Amino acid sequence: MEKEGTVGRENNRDRIIVKTSIIGIVTNVLLASFKAVVGILANSIAVTLDAVNNLSDALSSIITIVGTKLAGRLPDKKHPLGYGRIEYLTAMLVAGIVLYAGLTSGVESVKLLFHPEDPDFAPVSLVIIAVAVAVKIVLGTYVKKKGQEVHSGSLVASGSDALFDAILSCSVLLSAIIFLLTGLSLEAFVGLLISVIIIRSGIQMMIETINEILGVRADRETTVRIKRLLAEDPNVRGAYDLVMYNYGPDRDYASVHLELPDTMTVREVDMLTRRLSDKVHRETGVVLVAAGVYSYNTKDDEAARIENDVRRIVLEQEGVIQLHGFYLDQETREMRFDAVLSFDIDANKGLAEICAAVQQAFPDYHVMVSPDVDVSD
Repeated sequence: MEKEGTVGRENNRDRIIVKTSIIGIVTNVLLASFKAVVGILANSIAVTLDAVNNLSDALSSIITIVGTKLAGRLPDKKHPLGYGRIEYLTAMLVAGIVLYAGLTSGVESVKLLFHPEDPDFAPVSLVIIAVAVAVKIVLGTYVKKKGQEVHSGSLVASGSDALFDAILSCSVLLSAIIFLLTGLSLEAFVGLLISVIIIRSGIQMMIETINEILGVRADRETTVRIKRLLAEDPNVRGAYDLVMYNYGPDRDYASVHLELPDTMTVREVDMLTRRLSDKVHRETGVVLVAAGVYSYNTKDDEAARIENDVRRIVLEQEGVIQLHGFYLDQETREMRFDAVLSFDIDANKGLAEICAAVQQAFPDYHVMVSPDVDVSD
């Protein structure tokens, strides 16, 4: 039932993305057609470039549809975690198209600076541009909202781009009005402004997509929620080392360490981790693929006292964010724990300082410290 529900959500998500993208394609093609006619008849480079920008938006929507369809393919032996990351590649392609549109717009605008031509606007042209502004605002708001609902970076980017287009069209309309009232032509400057904003938008889209491909720090709200859900179980003293892996929008996997009493049997741990995995997936949609275990002392008051002393010593060291997984074995005279280290310090140096400080305070024990990376909040 759970898998069927997941498949159903993914299918519904794909339908929303495709439907929204088709609306964007039709709207942008119509806008591009009207603007191209106005631009040619009015001899306006700014309006013509605005039309080209609408065509690039339509092409971006087509690529979004293709990417969504490819990303929705079922996992297979070659790609057991699915094809979801294809959406990031298509988002990169969309960013490239936006960049190209901005650069070509810039070249044409620079040419016009050196060889100016006065436009010839008719009242109907201004009406068409004004209507285009209103349409772009409505389209951009709608597409961006749908993108946020289904966690589609491509749709959110398209919606934001449409809202930018509305601002650009406003500048075109304003320059046309200024020309009609004063005879002052700002066509080249407005076209150059449009190209700069388009290029900036394309670069920003590309940076965001590259970050997704490289892997970014997991959302704090999500990681805190998952740890809270795990720690709600009375047997779990803490949840640590939560690492999340993303294989496309809404395809998140995670691994974690749970701190459990040293009296639990393997059978009890097995039942607990299965129950918690189901809970996390049900509440957040994240698949908990692995749950490691730390044990903590339950019958040794001396171990609790030593743990408090060790925690104080370790947290006094530079760059230490957290200590967890502490366990003391009185028979073997060993103590072990993990220390989460900041990215701001040298990990090897930090680990050596921690070991030296604890060993000095407890020379009769063999100290084993495992360094952890600050991967999530």
